[in-house]
Amino acid sequence: MFDYLIVGTGFSGSTCANLLAEKGNRVLIVDKRNHIGGNAYDYYNDHGILVHKYGPHIFHTNYKEVWDFLSRFTEWRNYQHRVLAYVNGKLVPIPINLDTINLLYGTDYNYFNINKFYEKVKRDILVHNARDMVVSKVGEELYELIFKGYTKKQWDLYPEELDKEVTARIPVRYNRDDRYFTDRYQGMPANGYTKLIQKMLDHKNISILLNTDYKEIEGEIKFSKMIYTGSIDYYFDYKYGKLPYRSLNFKFETLDREYYQQVGTVNYPNDYDFTRITEFKHLTGQQSARTTIVKEYPCGEGEPYYPIPRKENRELYNLYAEEAKKLDNVYFIGRLGKYKYANMDIVVKDAMELIDIILKG
Repeated sequence: MFDYLIVGTGFSGSTCANLLAEKGNRVLIVDKRNHIGGNAYDYYNDHGILVHKYGPHIFHTNYKEVWDFLSRFTEWRNYQHRVLAYVNGKLVPIPINLDTINLLYGTDYNYFNINKFYEKVKRDILVHNARDMVVSKVGEELYELIFKGYTKKQWDLYPEELDKEVTARIPVRYNRDDRYFTDRYQGMPANGYTKLIQKMLDHKNISILLNTDYKEIEGEIKFSKMIYTGSIDYYFDYKYGKLPYRSLNFKFETLDREYYQQVGTVNYPNDYDFTRITEFKHLTGQQSARTTIVKEYPCGEGEPYYPIPRKENRELYNLYAEEAKKLDNVYFIGRLGKYKYANMDIVVKDAMELIDIILKG
C-alpha cells in the first residue's frame, strides 16, 4: 500500500516525491518514458558530450527557497546564459540592449541617451496581443526584424494571433547587460539534471517504475492519493477534446572542432527552418576537442512542450480544471497538469507549496 502514486518523474513529480518521502510517506512514482527527469533529462552521447535530450535547460531563479532546496542534491556550475540573434547578417545580443541597437543601426548611443531611441520608435497603443506588446516597447521595425519571424516559426501563428503574455516579459535594456536572465541565482547542475533528480529520488520510501503508463497499473496498485503531472486532458480521456501543444524536433550534430559558436544559444528569427542552435559545452563547461550542437525545429505533432496561449485553449483547459475540482485526493500540478508554461524554478516552487498544503492537511 502506497500513500501516494505520483505520475511523472520531472521536477514537479520528483520534488513532491522527495518532500513526501522525507515525512515518512511511501511513494510510488511512475513514468511512461524509460528514464527519470522528464524534459530536463540529460545524458552523455556517444562522443562523451553531456547533452539535453529535450532541448536546452538553463536554471535560474529569484526564489532562495527553491535554490536552497535543489542545492541539497547538486553542486552548481556558475553559468549565466547569453543569446545572440542572427539578424541582417549580424549577430546581435538578445534581449535587446544598447549594443543590439548600435550594431543594427550603426549608431553610437550610450547609457545616457539610449532612451531617446526607444522614445522615438515605441508606439503608444492599446495592447491586445503579442504583436502589440512588442510594438509598444520597441516599435515596428525591431518587431519585424527580431520577433515576428521567430514567433511564426515557434508557434505557427503570427504574434497578433497569440495572447499578449507570450511577449509580456520581454525586457528592453538601456545598458550593455547581455545576460539572457538577470535572476539572483543562476547555474547549471555540476553533474547534470539527471544526477540531480536521481539524488532527489534516492530515498528508502520512494519506489520508481519506468516504461509505465499509470493507467495500466492504476487498478492494480493500492494507494491513498495521487499527484498527477501529466496532460490533464489525457487523465480525463480527452472527454472535451485534446488540448493543443506546440512540439519540437531536435537535430543533434557532433563536430570535429572545439566550439561552433561564441555563446550558448543563437536565435535565427528570419533565416532557416530552425529557430535556434544551442551548443552544450558553453552550458556545461565541458572540455573536449569535439562539440555537440542541437537545432530546434518547431512542429505541431510530437511531445507536448508548449501550451499554446490562446483564449479558446484556456477555455478548453478550464473545462478540465472544473472536472479536476470534483475529485478527491487527486492533485494536478506542473506544466501539463496546469496547461501553462512554467520555468523549472516555478515548477519546483509550485510543488513545494502543494506539499506544504497537503501536509498541513
